[in-house]
Parts: sequence; C-alpha cells; structure tokens
Amino acid sequence: MTRHFAQTATSENEEEEVEIDQRRLPADYDPANFDPTEHRSPPSERVWRLVDEMAGLTVAETAELSIILRKKLGIQENLVVGVMKRGAGGIAGGTMKAAAAKEEKKPEKTAFELKMESYDAASKLKVIKEIRSFTDLGLKEAKELVEKAPAVLKKGVSKAEAEQIIEKMKAVGAKVVME
Repeated sequence: MTRHFAQTATSENEEEEVEIDQRRLPADYDPANFDPTEHRSPPSERVWRLVDEMAGLTVAETAELSIILRKKLGIQENLVVGVMKRGAGGIAGGTMKAAAAKEEKKPEKTAFELKMESYDAASKLKVIKEIRSFTDLGLKEAKELVEKAPAVLKKGVSKAEAEQIIEKMKAVGAKVVME
C-alpha cells in the first residue's frame, strides 16, 4: 500500500467516499487554495440560519432589508442594483436617482488631451513648427499630424500647460480644444 501525502489514508479494500458537510468548512473555502494550517472556525449555526433565511427573500424584500441595514449601520452611500424584475419600477426609481447622483460627483479631471480641430492653410508651416516645439515629433511626423486634422496633439497634459499650448496654437492660426 502506498500513500501520497495529499491523499487520505485508506486500505486497499476500503474505497469509500466521505461526504463533506459544507457547513463545517470556512465560508470562503476554495479547494484550489485552501490552507489547512490556517486556523479559522467554521461559521456558527446562527450565521447559517441567517444565510438560509436571506436566500429565501424576494427581490423587494432584499431591497427593503438593505435600506434598513444601511440606516442601522449608518451607511450614507446609496447602492446601485443591477437586477430588476418585472413590475419593480418603484424600486428601480430610487436606484436611478442614486446612479445620477454618483455621476454628478465625478472627481475633477487633472490630465487632458489636446486636439487640433482645424488650422489656417496659409499658416500651415507655423503650426507645424509650433507643434514640434511642445512635442518630440520630427518634421515629417508633425506635418502628417497637421494634415490629418482633426487629430490629438498631446495626451496627459495638465490644465495650465494645456491652456498655454492652446494660446500659442491660436496665435499661429490653429484651433485646438482641450478634452
């Protein structure tokens, strides 16, 4: 009889499968990366009872439960629900408002793109020279960039630097916008 350390000790005659009780394993049990040396007790019966009760709730009851828990725990931020049953329009209305509120609170942009929309044909040479002054493009690349306008001139520019470049480009006859 041979025994590999990853296998349980069995005799040759005894090939019996043992059913594992899922309630005795840790809540985040994953056979691929389970570490038996890590000491963690399994969830209590109370936790399993709550899990069973919550799994039986309807979508509307789950939404009510989440509202009550957020109030009780003092959580201010509204959550966005991605699943909606037919006839649940009253619930979805609140989540749509929450999504709109989150969009309004976007952080202020710090890096911008400069896009040249057009230029005066008479001042094409000046525009090319000015583009070469704030980029590391060669003469040929700068000329191709100007000729394929509208095109992005530079990415990841700070607001102050972008405004300076826009003023310089405006002075030589090009229309540049900051996005």
